Amino acid sequence: MADPGVALQLIGISKRFGAIQALDAVDLDVRAGEVHALVGENGAGKSTLINILAGTIQPDAGRIVLAGRDARFRTRHESARAGIAAVFQELSLVGSLSVAENIFANRQPVNCFHFIRRGDLRRQTREVLEMFHSSLDPETPVEHLSVAERQVVEILKALSARPCVLLLDEPTSSLTQRETEILFALIRGLRQEGLGIVYVSHHLPEVLDLADRVTVLRDGRHVATRPRSEAPERELIHLMVGRELTDIYGKPAPVEREGAPRIRAGGLSRPGAFEDVSLEVWPGEIVGLAGLVGAGRTEVGRALFGADPAHSGEILVDGQSVWPRSPTEAMRAGIAYVTEDRKSQGLFLRHTIADNLVAPSLERFATRAGWLRDDQIIAHAEACRRRFRIVAPDVHQIAGRLSGGNQQKVLLAMWVGIEPRVLIADEPTRGVDVGARTEIYGHLRDLTANGTAVLLISSDLQEILGMSDRVLVMRGGRIVARFDRENASEESIIAAALGAGG
Repeated sequence: MADPGVALQLIGISKRFGAIQALDAVDLDVRAGEVHALVGENGAGKSTLINILAGTIQPDAGRIVLAGRDARFRTRHESARAGIAAVFQELSLVGSLSVAENIFANRQPVNCFHFIRRGDLRRQTREVLEMFHSSLDPETPVEHLSVAERQVVEILKALSARPCVLLLDEPTSSLTQRETEILFALIRGLRQEGLGIVYVSHHLPEVLDLADRVTVLRDGRHVATRPRSEAPERELIHLMVGRELTDIYGKPAPVEREGAPRIRAGGLSRPGAFEDVSLEVWPGEIVGLAGLVGAGRTEVGRALFGADPAHSGEILVDGQSVWPRSPTEAMRAGIAYVTEDRKSQGLFLRHTIADNLVAPSLERFATRAGWLRDDQIIAHAEACRRRFRIVAPDVHQIAGRLSGGNQQKVLLAMWVGIEPRVLIADEPTRGVDVGARTEIYGHLRDLTANGTAVLLISSDLQEILGMSDRVLVMRGGRIVARFDRENASEESIIAAALGAGG
């Protein structure tokens, strides 16, 4: 007999994709009024499990029991109709439609002639927006919103359906600290109302702050389920990766400050984005660029890479003046850029791993007549796959079918492959588990050991402090503070970013 306190139960769920066993007889139960966190390394099976519950893929074996009854979802519509709402990392919004039309897509209030009642739609949307203390205009097209605002709309779209089970896959990855706090308060309120919540996140402090129980997956198998009180962060990491992780940030390389800096920017300005930005990064050095969302960090990185050039100032690489007006010119100068948005700006998702890995350096694999040497491309891609531990059956796998962490590894491998003199890494570990983070940090350390200069743009202060030789803080488009490793702290960086203490 089913336990009336269990909102959702998974029994022996298995799923295989070709040679990859994504899930192997996984059991999971979610109680009503519980936040049940699901953690594991990239490729552990978390997203596959969420997609099965959401109806986007079907399991090969196993049972789903929802509210005491067996269920099977062939489409997202069937899953939603049964009372399951999902919020994925990849947003499902339609940019040309308004906030209101996205939140109530296919559920708009209509009259007897099936015309949308616009007044009711705006009113209902405002009621939902109030849940998130949001001042968004219901009539604003989603394409005009920031990434964080779109994430809010996606979450509210799921909640507006009043589900009995809510699936949240990395819901805070694009949210500001304030928006994250509001989301957590909202989740706690939904828990009090008896909603069962499955919460997927790589950010373990966040998990331990919010979850009632934590389930760990590794290599598609259920490893453990623990109450939060019996799941300290270090033990969760050990369960996730199956090995001890000691110093995840590694040891800094010696920085040689003789001669010219590897890259120097002086007085860079672009009205409305940043003003009078000057910085330098020496061979073998990692300089962290910190600041709040909207401070101008990404804009500076894109200017150095020629994606959105500055209007004035100067840029020198190894003492030679350069002014990249496009990414191609920046690459010729030895500058590479790992974007914060791997899906829309970083990878060719419909192409193979091999295609992506050689995309920035095709001329290396071409004959004088312009023909590509396929054997060299495959050999290089296989070497990268092994070096960066990209989990895929082979390099012919389509990049869009990889887990988020493995996509991030492909993106980093792309740019490491051109052997840059300067690497700009913008949020290089966003949405990546602790094991993959350690690997990415190791690759950055390897680059600096070979003399590459790294400009690290990150919203993770522990990452900034753990990796950086020096830290620059931006506020309002300007660099407002500079710290050496020895005198940088979370408190001093936050104070500078907020403009506190003068």
